[in-house]
Amino acid sequence: MRNHLQVFAGIRSSLFWRTFFLLAFLITSSMAAWFISFKLVERKPRAQQQAGQIISMVTITRAALTHSAEDKRRELLLDLARNEGIRIYLLEENDKVEAQVDTVFFAELRLLVQKKLGATTQFAREVNGEEGFWLSFVIDEDQYWLRLEQDRLQNETGTQIIGWASITLILTLIGAVFISRRINAPLSNLSHAARQLAHGRRPKALPENGPSEIRETNASFNQMVDDLARSESDRAVILAGISHDLRTPLTRLQLELEMAPVDSTTREAMQSDLTQMDGIIQQFLDYAKPLHESTFNNVNLSAVAEKTIQDLQRDGSIKLKTQIDTGIFITGIEIEIQRLLNNLIQNAIRYARNPKTGQIHLEFECSFSEHPTKPMSTIRLRDSGPGIPVEEIDRLLRPFTRGEVARSQANGSGLGLAIVDRIVKRHGGKIRLQNHKDGGLEIEIQLSAQCTSR
Repeated sequence: MRNHLQVFAGIRSSLFWRTFFLLAFLITSSMAAWFISFKLVERKPRAQQQAGQIISMVTITRAALTHSAEDKRRELLLDLARNEGIRIYLLEENDKVEAQVDTVFFAELRLLVQKKLGATTQFAREVNGEEGFWLSFVIDEDQYWLRLEQDRLQNETGTQIIGWASITLILTLIGAVFISRRINAPLSNLSHAARQLAHGRRPKALPENGPSEIRETNASFNQMVDDLARSESDRAVILAGISHDLRTPLTRLQLELEMAPVDSTTREAMQSDLTQMDGIIQQFLDYAKPLHESTFNNVNLSAVAEKTIQDLQRDGSIKLKTQIDTGIFITGIEIEIQRLLNNLIQNAIRYARNPKTGQIHLEFECSFSEHPTKPMSTIRLRDSGPGIPVEEIDRLLRPFTRGEVARSQANGSGLGLAIVDRIVKRHGGKIRLQNHKDGGLEIEIQLSAQCTSR
Protein backbone atom coordinates (compact mmCIF):
# COMPACT_ATOMS: atom_id res chain seq x y z
CA MET A 1 0.00 0.00 0.00
CA ARG A 2 2.85 2.38 0.89
CA ASN A 3 4.50 1.73 -2.49
CA HIS A 4 1.30 2.65 -4.34
CA LEU A 5 0.90 5.83 -2.29
CA GLN A 6 4.50 6.86 -2.98
CA VAL A 7 4.11 6.21 -6.70
CA PHE A 8 0.87 8.21 -6.72
CA ALA A 9 2.54 11.04 -4.79
CA GLY A 10 5.39 11.02 -7.29
CA ILE A 11 2.99 11.19 -10.23
CA ARG A 12 1.00 13.97 -8.55
CA SER A 13 4.13 16.07 -7.96
CA SER A 14 5.60 15.52 -11.43
CA LEU A 15 5.28 18.50 -13.78
CA PHE A 16 5.00 16.14 -16.77
CA TRP A 17 1.96 14.35 -15.32
CA ARG A 18 0.41 17.61 -14.14
CA THR A 19 0.70 18.98 -17.66
CA PHE A 20 -0.65 15.74 -19.15
CA PHE A 21 -3.64 15.56 -16.80
CA LEU A 22 -4.40 19.25 -17.40
CA LEU A 23 -4.39 18.72 -21.18
CA ALA A 24 -6.43 15.53 -20.78
CA PHE A 25 -8.98 17.33 -18.60
CA LEU A 26 -9.30 20.24 -21.04
CA ILE A 27 -9.62 17.92 -24.05
CA THR A 28 -12.15 15.65 -22.32
CA SER A 29 -14.19 18.61 -21.07
CA SER A 30 -14.23 20.19 -24.54
CA MET A 31 -15.32 16.94 -26.18
CA ALA A 32 -18.00 16.35 -23.52
CA ALA A 33 -19.34 19.88 -24.00
CA TRP A 34 -19.35 19.40 -27.77
CA PHE A 35 -21.09 16.03 -27.49
CA ILE A 36 -23.81 17.38 -25.18
CA SER A 37 -24.33 20.42 -27.39
CA PHE A 38 -24.55 18.22 -30.47
CA LYS A 39 -27.10 15.92 -28.85
CA LEU A 40 -29.22 18.87 -27.80
CA VAL A 41 -29.09 20.47 -31.24
CA GLU A 42 -29.67 17.34 -33.31
CA ARG A 43 -32.38 15.79 -31.10
CA LYS A 44 -35.33 17.66 -32.61
CA PRO A 45 -34.35 17.15 -36.28
CA ARG A 46 -33.77 13.44 -35.60
CA ALA A 47 -37.16 13.15 -33.87
CA GLN A 48 -38.80 14.90 -36.82
CA GLN A 49 -37.07 12.54 -39.26
CA GLN A 50 -38.12 9.38 -37.40
CA ALA A 51 -41.64 10.72 -36.80
CA GLY A 52 -41.95 11.32 -40.54
CA GLN A 53 -40.84 7.73 -41.24
CA ILE A 54 -43.34 6.31 -38.76
CA ILE A 55 -46.22 8.46 -40.05
CA SER A 56 -45.39 7.47 -43.64
CA MET A 57 -45.37 3.76 -42.71
CA VAL A 58 -48.71 4.03 -40.91
CA THR A 59 -50.28 6.07 -43.71
CA ILE A 60 -49.10 3.73 -46.46
CA THR A 61 -50.05 0.62 -44.49
CA ARG A 62 -53.49 2.02 -43.70
CA ALA A 63 -54.08 2.97 -47.33
CA ALA A 64 -52.89 -0.42 -48.56
CA LEU A 65 -55.16 -2.31 -46.18
CA THR A 66 -58.13 -0.01 -46.83
CA HIS A 67 -58.02 -0.21 -50.61
CA SER A 68 -56.94 -3.83 -51.01
CA ALA A 69 -59.37 -6.65 -51.69
CA GLU A 70 -60.21 -8.78 -48.69
CA ASP A 71 -58.82 -11.94 -50.30
CA LYS A 72 -55.52 -10.13 -50.95
CA ARG A 73 -55.04 -8.66 -47.47
CA ARG A 74 -53.38 -11.78 -46.04
CA GLU A 75 -50.83 -11.78 -48.84
CA LEU A 76 -50.31 -8.04 -48.35
CA LEU A 77 -49.66 -8.49 -44.62
CA LEU A 78 -47.18 -11.30 -45.30
CA ASP A 79 -45.44 -9.17 -47.90
CA LEU A 80 -45.15 -6.21 -45.47
CA ALA A 81 -43.74 -8.47 -42.78
CA ARG A 82 -41.30 -10.14 -45.15
CA ASN A 83 -40.04 -7.11 -47.07
CA GLU A 84 -40.56 -4.14 -44.75
CA GLY A 85 -40.47 -5.74 -41.29
CA ILE A 86 -43.95 -4.35 -40.58
CA ARG A 87 -46.45 -6.53 -38.76
CA ILE A 88 -50.10 -5.66 -38.18
CA TYR A 89 -52.13 -7.03 -35.25
CA LEU A 90 -55.63 -6.37 -34.07
CA LEU A 91 -55.65 -4.33 -30.88
CA GLU A 92 -57.55 -6.16 -28.14
CA GLU A 93 -58.68 -4.75 -24.82
CA ASN A 94 -56.95 -7.58 -22.89
CA ASP A 95 -53.54 -7.01 -24.53
CA LYS A 96 -50.69 -6.97 -22.05
CA VAL A 97 -48.92 -3.73 -22.87
CA GLU A 98 -45.57 -2.45 -21.56
CA ALA A 99 -45.01 1.24 -22.28
CA GLN A 100 -41.96 2.72 -23.97
CA VAL A 101 -39.23 4.21 -21.80
CA ASP A 102 -40.13 7.86 -21.39
CA THR A 103 -36.94 9.60 -22.55
CA VAL A 104 -36.60 13.19 -23.73
CA PHE A 105 -36.17 11.99 -27.31
CA PHE A 106 -39.23 9.70 -27.14
CA ALA A 107 -41.35 12.48 -25.67
CA GLU A 108 -40.41 14.67 -28.66
CA LEU A 109 -41.17 11.81 -31.07
CA ARG A 110 -44.54 10.99 -29.43
CA LEU A 111 -45.77 14.58 -29.69
CA LEU A 112 -44.92 14.76 -33.40
CA VAL A 113 -46.59 11.40 -34.19
CA GLN A 114 -49.70 12.10 -32.15
CA LYS A 115 -50.00 15.48 -33.82
CA LYS A 116 -50.44 13.72 -37.19
CA LEU A 117 -52.11 10.43 -36.22
CA GLY A 118 -54.25 11.64 -33.33
CA ALA A 119 -53.92 12.04 -29.61
CA THR A 120 -55.27 8.51 -29.01
CA THR A 121 -52.25 6.92 -30.66
CA GLN A 122 -50.64 4.50 -28.21
CA PHE A 123 -46.98 3.46 -27.99
CA ALA A 124 -45.47 0.34 -26.45
CA ARG A 125 -42.18 -1.51 -26.41
CA GLU A 126 -43.76 -4.89 -25.61
CA VAL A 127 -47.26 -6.31 -26.33
CA ASN A 128 -48.25 -9.76 -25.12
CA GLY A 129 -44.62 -10.60 -24.41
CA GLU A 130 -43.31 -9.66 -27.87
CA GLU A 131 -40.79 -6.83 -27.99
CA GLY A 132 -40.58 -4.20 -30.69
CA PHE A 133 -41.66 -0.66 -31.51
CA TRP A 134 -45.46 -0.73 -31.27
CA LEU A 135 -47.95 2.02 -32.05
CA SER A 136 -51.70 1.96 -32.64
CA PHE A 137 -53.72 3.33 -35.55
CA VAL A 138 -57.37 3.24 -36.62
CA ILE A 139 -59.00 1.82 -39.77
CA ASP A 140 -62.75 2.26 -40.03
CA GLU A 141 -63.10 2.60 -36.25
CA ASP A 142 -61.12 -0.60 -35.67
CA GLN A 143 -57.84 -0.28 -33.79
CA TYR A 144 -54.70 -2.08 -34.85
CA TRP A 145 -51.13 -2.43 -33.68
CA LEU A 146 -48.31 -1.71 -36.08
CA ARG A 147 -45.09 -3.38 -34.94
CA LEU A 148 -41.61 -2.51 -36.17
CA GLU A 149 -38.33 -4.12 -35.22
CA GLN A 150 -36.72 -2.12 -32.42
CA ASP A 151 -33.49 -1.67 -34.35
CA ARG A 152 -35.43 -0.35 -37.35
CA LEU A 153 -35.85 2.96 -35.56
CA GLN A 154 -32.86 2.70 -33.23
CA ASN A 155 -30.67 5.71 -33.47
CA GLU A 156 -27.11 4.72 -34.40
CA THR A 157 -25.92 8.30 -34.46
CA GLY A 158 -25.18 8.41 -30.72
CA THR A 159 -23.21 5.15 -30.78
CA GLN A 160 -21.25 6.25 -33.81
CA ILE A 161 -20.49 9.62 -32.24
CA ILE A 162 -19.32 7.98 -29.02
CA GLY A 163 -17.12 5.59 -31.01
CA TRP A 164 -15.53 8.33 -33.07
CA ALA A 165 -15.18 10.55 -30.01
CA SER A 166 -13.43 7.74 -28.10
CA ILE A 167 -10.97 7.16 -30.94
CA THR A 168 -10.35 10.89 -31.23
CA LEU A 169 -9.87 11.20 -27.47
CA ILE A 170 -7.35 8.34 -27.37
CA LEU A 171 -5.35 9.78 -30.27
CA THR A 172 -5.49 13.24 -28.70
CA LEU A 173 -4.27 11.93 -25.33
CA ILE A 174 -1.39 10.15 -27.06
CA GLY A 175 -0.56 13.48 -28.68
CA ALA A 176 -0.85 15.15 -25.26
CA VAL A 177 1.82 12.75 -23.94
CA PHE A 178 4.28 13.85 -26.62
CA ILE A 179 3.35 17.52 -26.17
CA SER A 180 3.81 17.30 -22.39
CA ARG A 181 7.11 15.48 -22.77
CA ARG A 182 8.40 18.01 -25.27
CA ILE A 183 7.32 20.93 -23.11
CA ASN A 184 8.78 19.50 -19.90
CA ALA A 185 11.96 17.91 -21.33
CA PRO A 186 14.09 21.10 -21.04
CA LEU A 187 12.95 21.67 -17.46
CA SER A 188 13.53 18.01 -16.61
CA ASN A 189 17.07 18.19 -18.02
CA LEU A 190 17.70 21.37 -16.04
CA SER A 191 16.38 19.74 -12.85
CA HIS A 192 18.61 16.68 -13.38
CA ALA A 193 21.66 18.87 -13.99
CA ALA A 194 20.89 20.93 -10.87
CA ARG A 195 20.70 17.74 -8.76
CA GLN A 196 24.07 16.61 -10.10
CA LEU A 197 25.53 20.01 -9.28
CA ALA A 198 24.08 19.84 -5.76
CA HIS A 199 25.80 16.48 -5.25
CA GLY A 200 29.17 17.93 -6.17
CA ARG A 201 29.29 16.60 -9.73
CA ARG A 202 29.71 18.65 -12.85
CA PRO A 203 26.78 18.03 -15.22
CA LYS A 204 27.01 17.92 -18.99
CA ALA A 205 26.39 21.21 -20.75
CA LEU A 206 22.69 21.75 -21.49
CA PRO A 207 21.74 22.22 -25.17
CA GLU A 208 21.36 25.88 -26.03
CA ASN A 209 18.62 25.51 -28.63
CA GLY A 210 14.85 25.68 -28.82
CA PRO A 211 12.68 28.63 -27.74
CA SER A 212 14.44 31.81 -26.65
CA GLU A 213 13.48 31.34 -22.98
CA ILE A 214 14.97 27.82 -22.94
CA ARG A 215 18.12 28.94 -24.75
CA GLU A 216 18.71 31.82 -22.35
CA THR A 217 18.04 29.68 -19.26
CA ASN A 218 20.33 26.85 -20.40
CA ALA A 219 23.06 29.30 -21.43
CA SER A 220 22.89 31.00 -18.02
CA PHE A 221 23.03 27.63 -16.25
CA ASN A 222 26.02 26.48 -18.32
CA GLN A 223 27.79 29.75 -17.55
CA MET A 224 27.06 29.31 -13.85
CA VAL A 225 28.48 25.76 -13.90
CA ASP A 226 31.65 27.01 -15.61
CA ASP A 227 32.00 29.83 -13.07
CA LEU A 228 31.54 27.43 -10.16
CA ALA A 229 34.10 24.99 -11.59
CA ARG A 230 36.56 27.84 -12.10
CA SER A 231 35.90 29.13 -8.59
CA GLU A 232 36.38 25.63 -7.14
CA SER A 233 39.64 25.21 -9.02
CA ASP A 234 40.87 28.64 -7.95
CA ARG A 235 39.97 27.91 -4.34
CA ALA A 236 41.86 24.61 -4.40
CA VAL A 237 44.91 26.32 -5.88
CA ILE A 238 44.76 29.14 -3.32
CA LEU A 239 44.38 26.76 -0.39
CA ALA A 240 47.17 24.55 -1.71
CA GLY A 241 49.41 27.62 -1.88
CA ILE A 242 48.40 28.72 1.60
CA SER A 243 49.03 25.20 2.88
CA HIS A 244 52.51 25.20 1.35
CA ASP A 245 53.31 28.68 2.61
CA LEU A 246 52.12 27.87 6.13
CA ARG A 247 53.56 24.38 6.46
CA THR A 248 57.04 25.51 5.49
CA PRO A 249 57.45 27.81 8.52
CA LEU A 250 55.64 25.24 10.69
CA THR A 251 58.21 22.62 9.75
CA ARG A 252 60.99 25.11 10.45
CA LEU A 253 59.46 25.90 13.83
CA GLN A 254 59.30 22.20 14.70
CA LEU A 255 62.98 21.78 13.86
CA GLU A 256 63.91 24.87 15.88
CA LEU A 257 61.78 23.63 18.75
CA GLU A 258 63.64 20.33 18.83
CA MET A 259 66.95 22.20 19.07
CA ALA A 260 65.75 24.94 21.47
CA PRO A 261 66.94 24.75 25.08
CA VAL A 262 63.48 24.58 26.69
CA ASP A 263 62.05 22.24 29.27
CA SER A 264 59.99 19.21 28.20
CA THR A 265 56.67 20.65 29.37
CA THR A 266 57.08 23.78 27.24
CA ARG A 267 58.29 21.71 24.28
CA GLU A 268 55.25 19.40 24.46
CA ALA A 269 52.85 22.35 24.70
CA MET A 270 54.42 24.06 21.70
CA GLN A 271 54.45 20.81 19.70
CA SER A 272 50.76 20.36 20.52
CA ASP A 273 50.04 23.84 19.19
CA LEU A 274 52.00 23.17 16.00
CA THR A 275 50.21 19.84 15.51
CA GLN A 276 46.87 21.54 16.02
CA MET A 277 47.74 24.21 13.43
CA ASP A 278 48.79 21.52 10.96
CA GLY A 279 45.50 19.67 11.56
CA ILE A 280 43.46 22.82 10.95
CA ILE A 281 45.30 23.42 7.67
CA GLN A 282 44.56 19.82 6.65
CA GLN A 283 40.87 20.33 7.42
CA PHE A 284 40.82 23.40 5.19
CA LEU A 285 42.28 21.32 2.36
CA ASP A 286 39.84 18.46 2.97
CA TYR A 287 36.88 20.82 2.80
CA ALA A 288 38.08 22.51 -0.40
CA LYS A 289 39.23 19.33 -2.13
CA PRO A 290 37.44 18.88 -5.49
CA LEU A 291 35.70 15.61 -6.26
CA HIS A 292 35.24 13.97 -9.65
CA GLU A 293 32.51 11.45 -10.38
CA SER A 294 34.92 9.38 -12.49
CA THR A 295 36.67 8.28 -9.27
CA PHE A 296 33.51 6.63 -7.89
CA ASN A 297 33.64 2.86 -7.50
CA ASN A 298 32.29 0.07 -5.30
CA VAL A 299 33.15 0.62 -1.65
CA ASN A 300 32.79 -2.05 1.02
CA LEU A 301 31.20 0.14 3.67
CA SER A 302 31.20 -2.67 6.23
CA ALA A 303 34.96 -3.18 5.87
CA VAL A 304 35.70 0.56 6.12
CA ALA A 305 33.55 0.83 9.25
CA GLU A 306 35.19 -2.25 10.82
CA LYS A 307 38.68 -0.82 10.25
CA THR A 308 37.69 2.57 11.71
CA ILE A 309 36.21 0.92 14.81
CA GLN A 310 39.24 -1.34 15.28
CA ASP A 311 41.51 1.72 15.31
CA LEU A 312 39.21 3.37 17.83
CA GLN A 313 39.05 0.34 20.13
CA ARG A 314 42.78 0.66 20.85
CA ASP A 315 41.92 3.68 23.01
CA GLY A 316 40.91 2.14 26.32
CA SER A 317 39.37 5.38 27.61
CA ILE A 318 36.45 5.14 25.17
CA LYS A 319 33.54 2.85 25.90
CA LEU A 320 32.22 1.69 22.57
CA LYS A 321 29.10 -0.25 21.56
CA THR A 322 28.99 -1.28 17.90
CA GLN A 323 26.71 -3.08 15.46
CA ILE A 324 27.97 -3.46 11.89
CA ASP A 325 26.14 -5.51 9.25
CA THR A 326 28.45 -7.39 6.91
CA GLY A 327 28.61 -7.13 3.13
CA ILE A 328 27.24 -3.60 2.63
CA PHE A 329 28.48 -1.97 -0.57
CA ILE A 330 27.93 1.58 -1.80
CA THR A 331 29.04 3.58 -4.82
CA GLY A 332 31.53 6.23 -3.77
CA ILE A 333 35.13 7.04 -2.91
CA GLU A 334 36.66 4.95 -0.15
CA ILE A 335 39.02 7.62 1.16
CA GLU A 336 36.09 10.06 1.41
CA ILE A 337 34.04 7.52 3.38
CA GLN A 338 37.01 6.95 5.70
CA ARG A 339 37.30 10.70 6.23
CA LEU A 340 33.56 10.90 6.94
CA LEU A 341 33.72 8.21 9.65
CA ASN A 342 36.91 9.62 11.18
CA ASN A 343 35.45 13.13 11.37
CA LEU A 344 32.26 11.84 12.98
CA ILE A 345 34.13 9.90 15.64
CA GLN A 346 36.79 12.55 16.30
CA ASN A 347 34.08 15.18 16.67
CA ALA A 348 32.28 12.96 19.21
CA ILE A 349 35.49 12.25 21.13
CA ARG A 350 36.41 15.94 21.22
CA TYR A 351 33.08 17.39 22.35
CA ALA A 352 30.93 14.57 23.73
CA ARG A 353 32.28 13.68 27.13
CA ASN A 354 29.64 12.87 29.68
CA PRO A 355 29.23 16.03 31.81
CA LYS A 356 28.85 13.97 34.99
CA THR A 357 31.42 11.18 34.63
CA GLY A 358 33.83 12.78 32.19
CA GLN A 359 33.88 9.53 30.17
CA ILE A 360 33.14 9.00 26.50
CA HIS A 361 30.41 6.51 25.59
CA LEU A 362 29.74 5.97 21.88
CA GLU A 363 27.17 3.84 20.07
CA PHE A 364 28.05 3.11 16.46
CA GLU A 365 25.77 1.32 14.01
CA CYS A 366 26.19 0.51 10.31
CA SER A 367 23.15 -1.30 8.94
CA PHE A 368 21.43 -2.28 5.69
CA SER A 369 17.70 -1.92 5.01
CA GLU A 370 15.31 -2.42 2.11
CA HIS A 371 13.43 0.81 1.42
CA PRO A 372 10.37 0.96 -0.88
CA THR A 373 12.32 2.60 -3.72
CA LYS A 374 15.90 1.34 -3.25
CA PRO A 375 18.15 -0.35 -0.68
CA MET A 376 19.78 1.97 1.84
CA SER A 377 22.71 1.84 4.21
CA THR A 378 22.47 3.71 7.51
CA ILE A 379 25.35 5.00 9.64
CA ARG A 380 24.31 6.04 13.13
CA LEU A 381 26.54 7.49 15.84
CA ARG A 382 25.30 8.48 19.29
CA ASP A 383 27.39 9.97 22.06
CA SER A 384 26.76 10.54 25.76
CA GLY A 385 27.61 14.22 25.80
CA PRO A 386 25.46 17.18 26.82
CA GLY A 387 23.78 17.40 23.43
CA ILE A 388 23.16 20.59 21.48
CA PRO A 389 20.53 23.31 21.87
CA VAL A 390 17.79 22.68 19.33
CA GLU A 391 18.19 26.11 17.74
CA GLU A 392 21.86 25.35 16.95
CA ILE A 393 21.41 21.95 15.27
CA ASP A 394 20.88 23.32 11.77
CA ARG A 395 23.87 25.63 12.10
CA LEU A 396 26.35 22.88 12.97
CA LEU A 397 26.61 21.68 9.36
CA ARG A 398 27.75 25.09 8.15
CA PRO A 399 31.47 25.76 7.67
CA PHE A 400 33.35 27.40 10.59
CA THR A 401 30.36 26.91 12.93
CA ARG A 402 31.01 25.58 16.43
CA GLY A 403 28.72 24.80 19.31
CA GLU A 404 28.96 26.27 22.80
CA VAL A 405 31.08 23.35 24.09
CA ALA A 406 33.40 23.59 21.08
CA ARG A 407 33.82 27.37 21.48
CA SER A 408 34.98 26.85 25.03
CA GLN A 409 37.88 24.74 23.75
CA ALA A 410 40.94 26.04 21.96
CA ASN A 411 41.26 23.34 19.32
CA GLY A 412 39.03 22.76 16.30
CA SER A 413 38.20 24.79 13.22
CA GLY A 414 34.45 24.28 12.92
CA LEU A 415 34.84 22.26 9.71
CA GLY A 416 34.43 18.68 11.01
CA LEU A 417 30.69 18.28 10.49
CA ALA A 418 30.73 20.61 7.46
CA ILE A 419 33.15 18.19 5.79
CA VAL A 420 30.90 15.27 6.76
CA ASP A 421 27.87 17.06 5.29
CA ARG A 422 29.72 17.82 2.07
CA ILE A 423 30.86 14.21 1.63
CA VAL A 424 27.32 12.96 2.28
CA LYS A 425 25.90 15.33 -0.34
CA ARG A 426 28.60 14.32 -2.83
CA HIS A 427 27.47 10.72 -2.43
CA GLY A 428 23.78 11.58 -2.81
CA GLY A 429 22.92 10.82 0.83
CA LYS A 430 21.13 12.51 3.69
CA ILE A 431 22.32 13.51 7.16
CA ARG A 432 20.19 14.17 10.22
CA LEU A 433 21.23 15.54 13.63
CA GLN A 434 19.06 15.33 16.72
CA ASN A 435 19.31 15.13 20.48
CA HIS A 436 18.64 11.60 21.68
CA LYS A 437 15.78 11.18 24.12
CA ASP A 438 18.17 9.52 26.62
CA GLY A 439 20.79 12.23 26.25
CA GLY A 440 23.63 12.96 23.87
CA LEU A 441 23.73 13.86 20.19
CA GLU A 442 22.66 11.35 17.55
CA ILE A 443 23.87 11.65 13.95
CA GLU A 444 22.24 9.49 11.28
CA ILE A 445 23.49 9.25 7.69
CA GLN A 446 21.71 7.41 4.89
CA LEU A 447 23.50 6.40 1.68
CA SER A 448 22.18 4.40 -1.27
CA ALA A 449 23.43 0.81 -1.05
CA GLN A 450 24.43 -0.66 -4.38
CA CYS A 451 24.24 -4.26 -3.21
CA THR A 452 24.71 -6.52 -0.21
CA SER A 453 26.14 -9.99 0.05
CA ARG A 454 24.23 -10.90 3.17
